[in-house]
Amino acid sequence: MNVPGLIEPGALSPLADPVVVPGGLRVIGLDLSLTSTGVCLPDGSTYRIKTRDKDGDRRLVVIRDTIRASLTGHRPHLAVIEDLPKHAMAAGLTAKVHGPVLCELLDARVPYAYVVPATLKSFACDNGRADKAQMAAAAYLAAGAEFADDKGGDQCDAWWLRAAGHDWCGLPLFSMPQAQRDRLSKAKWPDAYAQRYVMGAAA
Repeated sequence: MNVPGLIEPGALSPLADPVVVPGGLRVIGLDLSLTSTGVCLPDGSTYRIKTRDKDGDRRLVVIRDTIRASLTGHRPHLAVIEDLPKHAMAAGLTAKVHGPVLCELLDARVPYAYVVPATLKSFACDNGRADKAQMAAAAYLAAGAEFADDKGGDQCDAWWLRAAGHDWCGLPLFSMPQAQRDRLSKAKWPDAYAQRYVMGAAA
């Protein structure tokens, strides 16, 4: 796929075979950013969409079109998005990305959830202030997952967002302490009807 600014998918995790994904559920994880968006596809593979400052708001088009292609090609049942942290200085820039991406999800009829960074870190590492290295180490310990060209941790975060979606649906990808799973109750999940829709579509 030749999209300007698109970084080639990184190393696949051991979960990248869709045959072993529990229940046939397809979840996409999205760590949205104007400069480097991390994506974890339903098969467990990850990539990032890197854009250039000099392209201005055209970067939104690159991100939108790339997400559209992933939705069309992988037809996820659920999207899990990293939410904007409160009082973040860069939240305004990141918020610009959310609009076009949400439009794509709505057009594709893909229910979506929001997980704030602290909740995601608590789920992955039992530490709401975990850094990028700790998140990557937790992914490796959980499933042997590694991420190429991921200095900012965008792909790793997207990978954990996908894992969170599987947990919410009751189809976890790997074993974890229940206390860490319980942290996901703080996330903004689709309502019960949407959850039944997701599971029905995966069946």
